[in-house]
Amino acid sequence: MTFKRAGLLTKLVVLALLMYMAISLLDLRGKIKDVQLQRDALAQQVADQQWEKKRLEAAIANSDDPEMLEQVARDRGYVEENETLFIDVAN
Repeated sequence: MTFKRAGLLTKLVVLALLMYMAISLLDLRGKIKDVQLQRDALAQQVADQQWEKKRLEAAIANSDDPEMLEQVARDRGYVEENETLFIDVAN
């Protein structure tokens, strides 16, 4: 059994298909890298939100704690009776 040799047109078509596949592969690798970066950023956001949720849950659970109430009052700018408040206006 003898095989016919591939003609020039067949070789060009195969070469064009290989080039197309190589370019498509490189394009897909770039897209995969971009999506992985997005996934990592979203994973970081999820971790941050979970930490914030735990912090808020702890604040709710300790809402009757005098130290927590004092901390909230300090964060809002309240001062205790007979306490002097100094504000730095130099900045």
